[in-house]
Amino acid sequence: MVLQVTTANNIKVYTVSGGLGSRSIPDWLARQKKKTLKKDFEYRTRIELIQDFEFPEASNCIKTTRDGRFVVATGTYKPQMRVFEFADMSMKFERRTDAETLKFEILSDDWTKQALLQNDRSVELHAQGGIHYRTRIPKFGRDLAYHFPSCDLMLSASGSEVYRLNLDQGRFMNSIQTDAEDGVNCIEINPAHQLFGMGTANGTVELWDPRSKSRVGLLSNLEVPAAYGRDDNTVLEVSALKFRNDGLTMAVGTTTGHTLLYDLRSSVPTIVKDHQYGFPIKAIHFHTGITDGSDSETGGDKVIVADNKIVKIWNRSNGKHFTSIEPDTDINDITTVEDSGLIFTANEGIQMGAYFIPQLGPAPKWASFLENLTEELEENPNRDIYDEYKFVTRKELTALGLEHLMGTNVLKAYMHGFFLDLRLYEKARLIANPFAYEEYRERAIKEKIEKERGSRIRAVKELPSVNKSLAKQLMASEKDKKKTDKTELLSDNRFADLFADPEYEVDENSKEYQLLHPTTKQNRHIGSDDEEEEEEVVREVEEEADSDDSDRLEGDSDSEDDLVAKIRKERGLMVRDRKQTTASSIRTGGRPQNKRKPEMRMGTLGGKMTRKNDSKKSFESRLSNQNKRQSEGHKISRTAMGGMEMSFTPKTGKKMKRS
Repeated sequence: MVLQVTTANNIKVYTVSGGLGSRSIPDWLARQKKKTLKKDFEYRTRIELIQDFEFPEASNCIKTTRDGRFVVATGTYKPQMRVFEFADMSMKFERRTDAETLKFEILSDDWTKQALLQNDRSVELHAQGGIHYRTRIPKFGRDLAYHFPSCDLMLSASGSEVYRLNLDQGRFMNSIQTDAEDGVNCIEINPAHQLFGMGTANGTVELWDPRSKSRVGLLSNLEVPAAYGRDDNTVLEVSALKFRNDGLTMAVGTTTGHTLLYDLRSSVPTIVKDHQYGFPIKAIHFHTGITDGSDSETGGDKVIVADNKIVKIWNRSNGKHFTSIEPDTDINDITTVEDSGLIFTANEGIQMGAYFIPQLGPAPKWASFLENLTEELEENPNRDIYDEYKFVTRKELTALGLEHLMGTNVLKAYMHGFFLDLRLYEKARLIANPFAYEEYRERAIKEKIEKERGSRIRAVKELPSVNKSLAKQLMASEKDKKKTDKTELLSDNRFADLFADPEYEVDENSKEYQLLHPTTKQNRHIGSDDEEEEEEVVREVEEEADSDDSDRLEGDSDSEDDLVAKIRKERGLMVRDRKQTTASSIRTGGRPQNKRKPEMRMGTLGGKMTRKNDSKKSFESRLSNQNKRQSEGHKISRTAMGGMEMSFTPKTGKKMKRS
């Protein structure tokens, strides 16, 4: 299995349901095409935290029960309500309705009692056994809220009135008359002191006291600064409203995609956030999560805001962005599972979304395995659709000897090349180039040496390994201070492969190059000492690599690091001797004195070898020496084959007679 992970703002968000890996497939189709689905990668790697966590077409609204054991959602088509149990991680039951549900409210601690506001002006009250009562309101409803102390069900509609349906007495009470002529879009009850908050289509927020049923506050100047993308021509309406448990913090969402955070004691917003999409805010939630060092004062409180496209999470104290969730389909509603890191979304798709953020909060008790599951599945990243194929051009196909496969199902034509199965490509490459490992090994050794050489301090710029002549010309132009576009090629990242990839190397021996550069051959000169050193190092690396291969076959277990160290040591001694020789020649004021080597010179005296200094003497001195040797009666000479001839005349002297 593969778990889809996104890292927005370096915060990992795991998609545990509703992503690309959890595609909805009917059961009858799964049984009918079982063999075909075995080859479907998305179906084989699907992950479903809650089984059948979906609707036939789309989901409209989703909420969790106060006891934390169930999640209730409504959707279409056909209009229905589904209840899912966390303990079994599956659907408990589904219930059809006559009309599509816009909003609903859970009246009890569990799922047994609900109030549904539908799009045909009807209000349905459901009990454990099914629908209990059905009534209608004068105008089309937009939102509802339940006041527990008085058992009043507050219903906002397209008019200025907010209807009160008392569930204890079973009749409508006096309506709340607001100043919103265009209607009340949302209604919310403060959980701390039961203050009624109503967001209107006129862009105002009215606050009403539940005891006296009178208005105690009006927030009419919802000002969004121009720096946040506020356009004076757009109509500003309140689309979402939420109170925090502390009783003082209120969040207001507008139809322009802005979220304003207020303190009830002030009419000036403390924080203004922009979603930058321009869509109305759908839902707002306050979340109490993990406390870290940055938000120790607020206890890690976050604000979760959703519009049609994205869910943004930011810090309540300073408005700093935490992370974001962007599903593939439009969002209709969101909810959190207690104060955990699990978030559910209702969207315009078959699958409802489930996202787990470990840094937002821990996993819920009924899904504690998510802590380990996300770490295990994260090690196997999601494969792309083309991971099992290799793109090759026509030239590469000919080099591999697979040009005869063109026109068959093995090759899939795409743009200027073909898609080839990766396994076939690997086999063909090994057959075409059986020495690929040796080439890779030599290349790795060279790269390691070059990397270590790069850490040295050098006064002279090193030439790249590819297109040295071109780089030398560019460096020469830089020395001449000719600031042109060509001098920036060496430092431009876009042309880095030109001096690193051997495939981009210029062939100076080709006819085309010689025709374009006729003077290149005449101006070619001997490279610098650095180039000679580099060639010498490469030659030594090749020799040492061959010797290392032979030693490995004989049982030697020297590693590549030892080989590199040995080459570096020999090369260091060589360079040091060369520097010492150069320094001594500079001190003596002349060229370095080389050791005299034996020389052999051909003479002209009957194929005999003559001495080296004889050629430098005059003819008179050479003739006198020859007569002197002849008068003495002996002669020594060397032959052309390297032998020596000696002739002498024996003499009898006075000393011989005395003896």
